[in-house]
Amino acid sequence: GSITIDPVLMEAANIIEGEKVQIVNLNNGERLETYVITGVRDSGAVCLNGPAARKVQVNDIVIVIAYAVMDFEEAKTFRPFIVFPEEKTNRLKP
Repeated sequence: GSITIDPVLMEAANIIEGEKVQIVNLNNGERLETYVITGVRDSGAVCLNGPAARKVQVNDIVIVIAYAVMDFEEAKTFRPFIVFPEEKTNRLKP
């Protein structure tokens, strides 16, 4: 499976196509790892594909987590990218 994400959301979260991510479903507690496919711009798409789709229902709330490898000094000053799109449309607030 994979996850298709609107490139506007990908850019805001600093996620790239093919990147390995962890998905956490807040509705049922499921967790899975998959990779990102770029969706249609401005669609608000966050869609699990293939076998991963069986872990999430339409309108479930999911968290997409991307990890980074960095040295200790860089990690001290690193600030994560956190994106909270509109819950109903998955679009960013203006």
